[in-house]
Amino acid sequence: MGNTEHVTDLGEWVQADPRGAKPLFDQLRSQIIEGIRNGRLTPGTRLPTVRELASELSMAVNTVARAYRELESAGILETRGRFGTFVARTDPADAAMATAAHTYATAAKALGIAKGEALKYVEAAFG
Repeated sequence: MGNTEHVTDLGEWVQADPRGAKPLFDQLRSQIIEGIRNGRLTPGTRLPTVRELASELSMAVNTVARAYRELESAGILETRGRFGTFVARTDPADAAMATAAHTYATAAKALGIAKGEALKYVEAAFG
């Protein structure tokens, strides 16, 4: 079902640069998302409390709270009351991207555009 143990190493692999181009909460948010996508944080994994992580990373409590709040709003994390904050069971990006891909493929087919050509548009959009 997923690891419900407390993640004790989150502070060991999250790197926040106060002089970085992105705000600290956004750096933390992005790295948690990356940890989920690369399998380091599996669905159901319990994250450290806001205060614990803030202490581990030498960040303000409000900075960590904002990252958690934004991830929860996006459906990536879920808070289960006094039990803590957990990685959500499903990645909302999967469903959203599958829907977008299906819509794009349907439009390309309707226009008579082959797969290879359609993929060039996607690559160009990414720059």
